[in-house]
Amino acid sequence: MSKIIAVANHKGGVGKTTSVACIGEALSRKGKRVLLIDLDAQANLTGFFLSDEDESENIYEAMTGRSAALPIREVKERLYLVPSSLDLARAEVDLSSRIARERILLSLIEPVAGDYDYILLDCPPSLGIITTNALVAATDLYIPLTAEALPLKGLKMLEEIVAEIQRSINRGLSISGVIITRYNNRKLNKAVLEAIRAKYGDRVFSTKIRENIAVAEAPLYGGDLFEYAPDSNGAKDYEQLAEEILNR
Repeated sequence: MSKIIAVANHKGGVGKTTSVACIGEALSRKGKRVLLIDLDAQANLTGFFLSDEDESENIYEAMTGRSAALPIREVKERLYLVPSSLDLARAEVDLSSRIARERILLSLIEPVAGDYDYILLDCPPSLGIITTNALVAATDLYIPLTAEALPLKGLKMLEEIVAEIQRSINRGLSISGVIITRYNNRKLNKAVLEAIRAKYGDRVFSTKIRENIAVAEAPLYGGDLFEYAPDSNGAKDYEQLAEEILNR
């Protein structure tokens, strides 16, 4: 049975898309079949793997019924992608009148879920219908967080939506992972990390993704951190994080 992981935080700048790309690559390098689904209209995850000139079908067309199935692209060995596009910004309006609109993504994933070990959902930095679809489809929710005060305080609304979805639609959903990103050894980072661990306990991954310029540079050089800077702290951290995910 595949694990379907929504990676979500309605605050931007926490390394959400980078984490989806790097975790997906690391898991595929370890022999797992991985599907990445870009649910953000900014299409940054798509940009990791496809050029701007690639006008392929995308998730918007599938979710609005313009295509019957997920447009899955093989981007590397054992690594697959459902692209996004700016059209997805219209989804809130286009899906508003659809029956069972919260289950659209789930209905698209179910026919292919058995083909993959992991399906990673890159959610937009909002809590609208697209993120709701991801949480309904997911078995797990991973929250990327920087070790700063404000990102931690801003999670109450996300937690409320998760609780409502658990009660009403997806009882199996759980916040099962918290990923610390852009970490350094400053006093503030350490203090906030203690607060995060006090709140989420062993759901916080032991591996912290350290501040590392290679992580930011990799998308400019083809997207693959492990090819671009295999000896960087970023590559080592995401490799170790993938091991933790495999062992959960």
